[in-house]
Amino acid sequence: MCGVYYYFFKLLIEFNAMPSIAIEIKNLIRYFETGKETVKALDGINLQIKTGELFGLLGSNGSGKTTLIKILCTLLYPTSGEAFVSGINVVKEPEKIRGKINMVAGEETSGYGILTVRENIWLFSQLYGIESRLAKKRIDELLELLGLTKRAHTRIHKISTGERQKMNLCRGLVTDPDVLFLDEPTVGVDVNSGRTIRDYLLKWMKNNRKTILLTTHNMVEAEEICDRVAIIDEGKILALDTPSNLKQMLKNETILELETDIIKNLSFKYKFSKVDNHEKKISNLRFFLKDESTISDIISELSKKGVKIKSLHKSEPKLEDIFIQLVGKNINE
Repeated sequence: MCGVYYYFFKLLIEFNAMPSIAIEIKNLIRYFETGKETVKALDGINLQIKTGELFGLLGSNGSGKTTLIKILCTLLYPTSGEAFVSGINVVKEPEKIRGKINMVAGEETSGYGILTVRENIWLFSQLYGIESRLAKKRIDELLELLGLTKRAHTRIHKISTGERQKMNLCRGLVTDPDVLFLDEPTVGVDVNSGRTIRDYLLKWMKNNRKTILLTTHNMVEAEEICDRVAIIDEGKILALDTPSNLKQMLKNETILELETDIIKNLSFKYKFSKVDNHEKKISNLRFFLKDESTISDIISELSKKGVKIKSLHKSEPKLEDIFIQLVGKNINE
């Protein structure tokens, strides 16, 4: 019985010892010298991410999000400002942070091709100094939960992209980090694999009071699973709130959604976004309107341009719409 009480109080102490703020960033600036030009990748970032929060960082390529993650992972020094992970300064004590974090990136090189799935995960667990018996137990559990048990002894050059991403996730989770950095973790995977990864991450995080910082181009993914999101562009955070609160920014606007034949070039006086589906040979247009009376003007203008409208309807604001309003372009452009 004493052993049970000891274990309970040990867990209680560990739980209360965890800082309430997992990541804190103060006026973070990072410059890069590219020949004769100086590029400001981060421009005075201020941010706090709570322990137990799944936080989304949304930005186009070159917006600064990868630079920010590299600084938090102690892979890059900031030019100025401060950053803390689990209350530890990333510049002053990086070695203390590295044992508390892990990172999974989409489309990264997935370990060593001559090793099997299990051997790759085992190798990374030993680099972190995980005790052998515990590492084996965690690997077995992760392979089972992510549907990789049957592929455990397959060399990784023989597995699919989705299976590689699941293996990468196992590699990131086997160390049981306090803070997990996910850089496009579901890129290139099929819908079912992406759902499996998201579902497991949510369970792992909530059951263990862990923190996740996620970067993604998948707005639906961010809207579904993130507690809060920040939109970053040109090294600055333009907005930060829950997905539902951010969507309230467009509550007074009408979102007009049109499906047309593929359109190569289109200019309009009204703000809109366009996503082409070349497989189905259609373009999806979304217009952001202050006044519904302008809908007839848009339809008339499209007809004059010879654009064939296949469907038309009004829709609710999406997180992607907020991104376009703030940044002025689609996240994938």
